[in-house]
Order: sequence, then structure tokens, then C-alpha cells
Amino acid sequence: MGTLLLVAVLSALVCWGEGAVVTCGSTIKLQHVSTGFRLHSHEVAYSRGSQQQSVTTFPSGDDGNSLWSVQTYPPCTPGSVIVKGQHVRLQHSATRKWLHSHLHKSPLSGKQEVSAFGGDGGGDGGDLWAIDWDSKHKQWEQDTKVRLKHRDTGAYLYSHTAKYGSPIAGQQEACASKDRRDRNNEWQAAEGVYIPVMTEAASKPDGSQEEL
Repeated sequence: MGTLLLVAVLSALVCWGEGAVVTCGSTIKLQHVSTGFRLHSHEVAYSRGSQQQSVTTFPSGDDGNSLWSVQTYPPCTPGSVIVKGQHVRLQHSATRKWLHSHLHKSPLSGKQEVSAFGGDGGGDGGDLWAIDWDSKHKQWEQDTKVRLKHRDTGAYLYSHTAKYGSPIAGQQEACASKDRRDRNNEWQAAEGVYIPVMTEAASKPDGSQEEL
């Protein structure tokens, strides 16, 4: 059975634009709609603020440090669909840390800092993001422009053209903004390994939430 599941997962590798459904357990790159850069992290800490692992956006689609695993809280079943309003957690595949935010100011714009925090052993409520979109899709699909609203602070995952210097020269700032209407809050799922929708999970998508 494990072998069959592995084959199913490997066969789910799709290219950007094929309209796949983003499911629990999928490993994806999240592309910033306005600039085309991908959400990215690496073992480089902020020099001020939280001094946690930095999160940026990266210009190329072929860097493995732009891969994130889609999870939820409470934990979801691999292959279950992600519905509007559900709280998701994005785990950085290379470093195992969670996409996180808090009230520190971001380095370049002074907006809200976004970092990578925790690991396989845990995290906290600062890792939770409510997913939202304007289209009529009932589930998160690859071509859907989505917003990620931070549960603890109400700010939206954001990027723009402000770029860092060394040691991460050319990478753009990723941060969080309170303005829901700003188009720089929009993201789309791009390259990745998309786990196929599981029939039982798809028929009973669970959007209920519990507090951490």
C-alpha cells in the first residue's frame, strides 16, 4: 500500500498552470502574483527584529528553498482539499520551519515581519494563516489568487519589489500588511508535487478550527 501511495504522489508532479487542486500534504511553491517571485527561506537569520530565520521571495522557479509543505491545524488527511477560510500552516521543506509572523517590524519597509520558526517538534499560533480568495471556487486550486491572513495579527502575507543586499542580494522582502485590498497580498500555487484528491477526504472537507 505504501508503494502505491508513493507512485500516486510521484505521478502528481505537475507544471504551473495545469489547474491542479492544492491538497493537504502537497509540496508547492507559492508565487507572488504581482512580481512573479516565489516565497522562499534559507538558513539566514534576520540581523534585527526577531532574529529568526528570514523569509524572502526569490526570482527563479528552480530553487529548492522555495518549496513549502501545505498542512493545517487541526492536522489534515493527506489529499484532503483546502477550503476557503481554513487555517493552513506552511512548512519550509528544506529547514522544516513554519511560516510565521508577529509584531516585529520588517527590515526594509517597516511593515510586519514574516519569519520561519519552530520545526517538526512544534510551533505556535503565530504559524496559522487563514486562506481566502475572491473567486467562487469551493477549494484551493492552482490558478486561484489567494490571500493568507495571519490569525494572531490579522495581517496578510505580502511582498513587493524592495530587494535585499548581501548575503541574499536580489531577493525581495516578504512581510505582512494589514491592507486587505492591496494587490501585493495575492499569491498563486505554482510548481510542486500535488497529492491527488482523496475521495473520502474530498467528500468531507473539514474547515473547522481549534485553538492552539
